[in-house]
Amino acid sequence: HVAHLVPSAAAGIGTLLDLDEATISQAVAQALHTTTATRQSRKGEISTWKAHAPAFAGKMAVEAVDRAMRGQTSPSPIYEGEDGVIAWMLDGPDASYDVPLPAPGEPKRAILDSYTKEHSAEYQAQAWIDLARKLHNEASFDPADVASIVLHTSHHTHYVIGSGANDPQKYDPKASRETLDHSIPYIFAVALQDGGWHHVDSYLPARAARPDTVALWHKITTAEDAEWTRRYHSEDPDEKAFGGRVEITLENGTVLTDEIAVADAHPLGARPFARENYVAKFRLLAEPVLAPEEIERFLDLAQRLPELTAAEVQELNIVAKGGVLDSVASPKGLF
Repeated sequence: HVAHLVPSAAAGIGTLLDLDEATISQAVAQALHTTTATRQSRKGEISTWKAHAPAFAGKMAVEAVDRAMRGQTSPSPIYEGEDGVIAWMLDGPDASYDVPLPAPGEPKRAILDSYTKEHSAEYQAQAWIDLARKLHNEASFDPADVASIVLHTSHHTHYVIGSGANDPQKYDPKASRETLDHSIPYIFAVALQDGGWHHVDSYLPARAARPDTVALWHKITTAEDAEWTRRYHSEDPDEKAFGGRVEITLENGTVLTDEIAVADAHPLGARPFARENYVAKFRLLAEPVLAPEEIERFLDLAQRLPELTAAEVQELNIVAKGGVLDSVASPKGLF
């Protein structure tokens, strides 16, 4: 993700600062050149670096803009150059990409093509959590009676967060939170048993080590399905899908099937996220670390964004409640 986030953030910062095109171009080039990462970040025991990648991206974007403003030049052209990103990290030196851009003055609506995460888990897991929640609430079977569960899904889901990754860590109760976040067998098992997903409790070591969860978890596999892969890559928003079909075989031989295309919170989902859902999610995540008055102050500003004064924009930040930062371990490094 850093290879997308950092150039985007650098371009955004440059635009907000009203920098000239040449400076922004140099900032974007440096931002991308210094942050291209490999798929290894999603393999095996997933690291805390992966968990902090968005913050790292923001840091690198700020530094890239700062250096470009000071006159530092960067490897260019970074995307289409002979030894650039396209040649070595994408489809090769002969590849060609068409990137649609808004015309001058045209509203920039690309953010509307992004998808909300209701649950604190990998995006490809969102729809599966919702399907597991639905099955739990229907209570048509006892998870303890399951013989096997197969999630028929896209190539990406199968090979990145599914059993197709061939990562034993995805089935390890002692795996890191970051690894469990990228294990759809674990996520589906917990959501099926609990009827939901919690950003803290669902990842606790004690939760992952629960014997009945481990037993169910190890009965869940994924399988690539050509049709779900096709829909995953579809450019038609009405057809594009991130879910799949579940096949549950019970010990008595009964086979149950169900499917889901998109998460409930998706614009085409069963319960598209609205303003109140975003506010509720912010409160859920903020309450442990922010004072009530700080939560209200920030929400008031954020919900009046178009009318804020320059001084109020500078207040769009948050201050942790007393003792929170001191409670976080800070191992000694170089600085």
